[in-house]
Amino acid sequence: YVMLLTLSPYTPTYRDRVSPPGVMIRPYLNGFAIAFNVSERSTWQPYVDSMHHFLAAYDDKVQEEKNIECVSGQYFIQGDNDSEEKKACQFKRSLLQNCSGIEDPTFGYSKGQPCILLKMNRIIGYRPGAGVPVSVDCKVQKGNESDLRSVDFYPGNGTFDLMYYPYYGKLTHVNYTSPLVAMHFTDVRRDRVVPIQCSLNGKGIINDVNSDRFLGRIIFTLSIGK
Repeated sequence: YVMLLTLSPYTPTYRDRVSPPGVMIRPYLNGFAIAFNVSERSTWQPYVDSMHHFLAAYDDKVQEEKNIECVSGQYFIQGDNDSEEKKACQFKRSLLQNCSGIEDPTFGYSKGQPCILLKMNRIIGYRPGAGVPVSVDCKVQKGNESDLRSVDFYPGNGTFDLMYYPYYGKLTHVNYTSPLVAMHFTDVRRDRVVPIQCSLNGKGIINDVNSDRFLGRIIFTLSIGK
């Protein structure tokens, strides 16, 4: 009991094995294989529903009510008092533009141009990129590179703004919503399974460990039928 009293409920004592971050995608329904036929709504509607459900916390009105506007391009460092509730920066779904689900409620799935969201795992106190925003790129993981002809990234050029870091933990950073990068696959070869790797790039990022497909990168397949 005395030993437990020495542990902080706000910050893990040892954090040497959790950096750099792993990544995850949304929608995530049936593993990392996203497959649908454009002409069959029933095959892509579950992906769309999952996206809307996930982004509900990012609705512009919700973010305006709970969180504050921050200064872009710099870390949002708050006080040293671990028990003090921390403010969180707004990340509005409208920042995702064509992948926000606002103008196109189907997130491109009805056109065979699906949107996929990428987020970094939360790590208390981590400041990614050492002062330079971490960016995202995507390529064919194995096979014909021409199978993936075009990807658009939102917001901006597909970066995680520094103002969303560091993260202070769920006890004090209660309204924190993880920043996202939307990947809009506007031109993928149809009627074949295309393995895709999307990676983080930046100082201190590791994305080439073969034994860990989630450390700094993620691998999934797109299969878009007519």
